[in-house]
Amino acid sequence: MATDYSARHIQVLEGLEAVRKRPGMYIGSTDSRGLMHCLWEIIDNSVDEALAGVADRIDIVLMVDGAVEVSDNGRGVPVDIEPRTGLSGVEVVFTKLHAGGKFGGGSYAASGGLHGVGASVVNALSARLDVEVDRAGKTHSMSFRRGEPGSFDDRGVKDPQADFAPFDKTSELRVTGKVKRGVSGTRVTYWADPQIFGRGAKFSYEDLASRARQTSFLVPGLRITIRDERGIAGTPGADGPQEELFVHDGGITEFVEYLAKDPAVTDTWRWQGEASFTETVPVLDDRGHMVSTDVERDCVVDIAARWGTGYDTTVQSFVNIIATPKGGSHMAGFEQALLKVFRKQIEVNSRKLKAGNDKPDKDDVLAGMTAVVTVSLAEPQFEGQTKEVLGTAAARQIVAKVVEKELTAQLTSAKKQDKSQSSLLLDKVVSEMKSRLSARLHKETQRRKNALESSTLPAKLADCRTTDTERSELFIVEGDSALGTAKLARSSEYQALLPIRGKILNVQKASVSDMLSNAECAAIIQVIGAGSGRSFDVDLARYGKIIIMTDADVDGAHIRTLLLTLFFRYMRPLVEAGKVYAAMPPLHRIEVNALGRAKKEMLYTFTEAEMRKTVAAFNKRGRTVKQPMQRYKGLGEMDADQLAETTMDPRYRTLRRVTMADAARSEEVFELLMGSSVAPRKEFIIDSAHDLDRDRIDA
Repeated sequence: MATDYSARHIQVLEGLEAVRKRPGMYIGSTDSRGLMHCLWEIIDNSVDEALAGVADRIDIVLMVDGAVEVSDNGRGVPVDIEPRTGLSGVEVVFTKLHAGGKFGGGSYAASGGLHGVGASVVNALSARLDVEVDRAGKTHSMSFRRGEPGSFDDRGVKDPQADFAPFDKTSELRVTGKVKRGVSGTRVTYWADPQIFGRGAKFSYEDLASRARQTSFLVPGLRITIRDERGIAGTPGADGPQEELFVHDGGITEFVEYLAKDPAVTDTWRWQGEASFTETVPVLDDRGHMVSTDVERDCVVDIAARWGTGYDTTVQSFVNIIATPKGGSHMAGFEQALLKVFRKQIEVNSRKLKAGNDKPDKDDVLAGMTAVVTVSLAEPQFEGQTKEVLGTAAARQIVAKVVEKELTAQLTSAKKQDKSQSSLLLDKVVSEMKSRLSARLHKETQRRKNALESSTLPAKLADCRTTDTERSELFIVEGDSALGTAKLARSSEYQALLPIRGKILNVQKASVSDMLSNAECAAIIQVIGAGSGRSFDVDLARYGKIIIMTDADVDGAHIRTLLLTLFFRYMRPLVEAGKVYAAMPPLHRIEVNALGRAKKEMLYTFTEAEMRKTVAAFNKRGRTVKQPMQRYKGLGEMDADQLAETTMDPRYRTLRRVTMADAARSEEVFELLMGSSVAPRKEFIIDSAHDLDRDRIDA
């Protein structure tokens, strides 16, 4: 490293060179996430046309050769000459950083684009980009290689590897066709540059579909079509081109109903309002100089919210349809107003609600809430190019005022339906508050008590002796007959047993109060000792492993599913911490007859296929199997030694750990299989009937 440092060591990166040198500054990363960010930049330009009311269609095509095409029927990128640069509007937009129509020039009242770098950044990071603009009865075209305008020698097929000739002195926006008068729009096709993006960077169809669905909710009536022609294995388009249309006329009310999974306590409430504020911003004057000017802004607030019986909170926030996953001033105002209104209403009705002098906190109010918070304003201030946090300070107070006014009116409404729902909601918030206070009190008590120290545990629990939580195991056993065998098979030092009778309540369809009043569910929650729902604290669990031990038949599988539904809904941190297991009792006991010097052998198999394979292997070696083989119908058929050897003894047993890699997908599956909506479940059963193996039915 040179010891001297002078001005000649300083590099000045011109134009798009900075983007190619430090792409992470503009798109976050150069993996699949950055690749998708580039695609969002192009799509959002088309969405801004829809927000302006001049487009109602966006088409996205993922092509076989790695290219992606985004087209819309908006006004089209300007094709006339921009006076300061002497370049066409197309070239300015795609080659100049911080150039665009979203700096307050009047073209867009509210838009997702703000910094004028989106299209030019994508162009800089593309091996090739082609743009076609339909305007004034003509189709105008221009091509770029890594941000540089020029022309490709395609010879019939567009190819980023084709010979490229950069424009020499002046650029040319070519007229390549004609369109009907009144037809307008923009088509952008680009190939991501392999010099920038790694081999593993791929466009995700699922992420694209999710974003398109989200946008169609936020811009009612906008039709977004996605077509995947890549034929990639493991994707919806693996067997041929996959095309999907997204259009929703119900707006964010429909969005909330799509996001909400639990039974409703309230209808989806819609709160709308707007206000003006003054902001000091630099504005270009007639001479091209920046002058600080006070500008009057309008901020439009539109919120949809509903509360359900669950305790999970789902809130998605947007500014000019751009998602703000890390919140910002608008979310601060939303939460501030919610807490203020609920505290006031609970204080007014404290006698009726039996709330005492306690006050709810934010988590009590947000429990079970699904909401979409949208704000529209010109030139919002974001923190960074990725736009994840809104910084416009005035938005906080405006959102807070709208929510306070609308929610207060909702909770104090004299209408019969509103009154009933408001009463249920206030009861729910107070219940959450009491659960939180109770959990806090519980934390202050001793962490682990055995059955001798506590008289509150169910009498049917056969507890273990150890006080070492991590070492202890709780077996939830199906039926009293299996309990008797399991008591003899267990190690009472660290293995506890809790029998349940038959099939517990399906908590996916039941209310919280129904779940708590169910004897089996209440016993399980009481024995584990860590609470339930939002107040559940995995650190207070009395056992290191929770093992579901049911019969190896369809009834046992159903009971296991019901128990897993209980854990997923009300004790999810146990699953996330990997503390829930399913025991694997054997289906068959194979006794291999003695032959010569070979002694008699005893084997266990867990599936029909494994049994047949094992028997066939012994027959091939000339060994015979005692007939009839023992087929276990339930755990009670085993003697204690067999149960210990196959299912309970850590030295020999096999346990399946229950994991939850994708929480959202798990939620969908539980709602489909165990929820209150019958039609989707019936459709799933009918569609999946051809996959059924009749031999697996224990009937």
